[in-house]
Amino acid sequence: MPSETPAFDLRAVVLSGFLPAALFAVGEGAIIPIIPIAADNLGAGLAFAGFVASLILVGELIGDVPSGVVVGRIGERNAMIGAAAVSVVGLLVCTWAPNPWVLAVGVFLVGVSTAVFALARHAYMTTAIPVHVRARALSSLGGVFRFGYFVGPFIAAGVVHLTGTTQSAFWIHITCCLLAAVVLLVIRDPATGARGFRKPHRASRPTAPDVTTATAVAEPPTDTGAQFVQDEAHGLFRTIRTHRKVLLRLGSGAGLIGALRAGRQVILPLWAVSVGLDDSTAALVIGIAGAVDFALFYTSGQIMDRWGRLASALPCMVGLALSYFLLAWSGHLDTRVGWFVGIAIGMSLANGVGSGILMTLGADLAPRDHPAPFLGAWRFTGDFGSAAAPLLISGVTAVASIAVASGVMGVLGLVGAGVLLRYVPRYLPRRLR
Repeated sequence: MPSETPAFDLRAVVLSGFLPAALFAVGEGAIIPIIPIAADNLGAGLAFAGFVASLILVGELIGDVPSGVVVGRIGERNAMIGAAAVSVVGLLVCTWAPNPWVLAVGVFLVGVSTAVFALARHAYMTTAIPVHVRARALSSLGGVFRFGYFVGPFIAAGVVHLTGTTQSAFWIHITCCLLAAVVLLVIRDPATGARGFRKPHRASRPTAPDVTTATAVAEPPTDTGAQFVQDEAHGLFRTIRTHRKVLLRLGSGAGLIGALRAGRQVILPLWAVSVGLDDSTAALVIGIAGAVDFALFYTSGQIMDRWGRLASALPCMVGLALSYFLLAWSGHLDTRVGWFVGIAIGMSLANGVGSGILMTLGADLAPRDHPAPFLGAWRFTGDFGSAAAPLLISGVTAVASIAVASGVMGVLGLVGAGVLLRYVPRYLPRRLR
């Protein structure tokens, strides 16, 4: 006789899913504004400091390719624990780095492990949470990520101020990674009841049915996160070729959204260095800006649902573009520190209005019958823009200046707004535009 479906345990999911995600996000939020400053303190110029900061995003882009296979083979929890361990190795390298080149290696390792952790985290939540509450849970997961970017810089500012050394901020992420791994090891998996490194016995790792049992019944495959992310990663470049038209057109707009967002994470710390802010003050300002961003993640969803995707995407892109232009213009002013604080908050306001726009557009465009490969290609397109922008900023800064680099990012923002305005109406029905 069929067994009764067990009740959904929200507390177990919060402890085993949201808590590790929150810890990892807080640690990442603590180090991102510190990386360019740490590179500058080790003797790197502004351009090379920007390059070092970009490597966390380059590592995430490269880590996107094998992460689906890793998660599918060893399971979601094991992948998160392993990614946390690799992050600790990279962070220890950053902590003891004697020069910017060694720091760059550590940052790259952190980026690769972050990609694996993020994908495993998504898969884990997809597996553990019933379909009827999955959208709200994944939306909340995005809020947890922004919460980490809000809290992390404040913790970093306090730790750097108390210790007097920028490298101490990396110990925050080390502590968070270790705590996340401990939580994952100790708390039971709500979908399997297993603890630790045991391989999951569910559809993410299917087993053949026992045909010798008289009562064996063929069950439909379970919708699991590990299978989903494996489908995302399988044939990534073939999927990009198959959907090349929409990815080249509307996907280029998504890539520019990712570029402006990622550029913000690099250019603000670099600008703080250029205007003479000390390490803890820079982290504090970026933390305040992150609070504005965090406060708007739910409002953005309401805007998209009520007035359409363009009502969120266009203000986001235009607002970020104008912020970059203002940053470039303010560099010669006597009150440039005050302008920096205001512009940092303005950037977060614009970014917050566009919270979730990339995931939403991807879900709108994905084929209904088999969405995973397209979503993997869509995410890779956005991540490519995120990885390219910091490299562009460091390159333009090396050739010209950081003000010129900020102006270039502003131009790209206006181009991206034009691309979205042109192609969102072409590919989405009127009710979603």
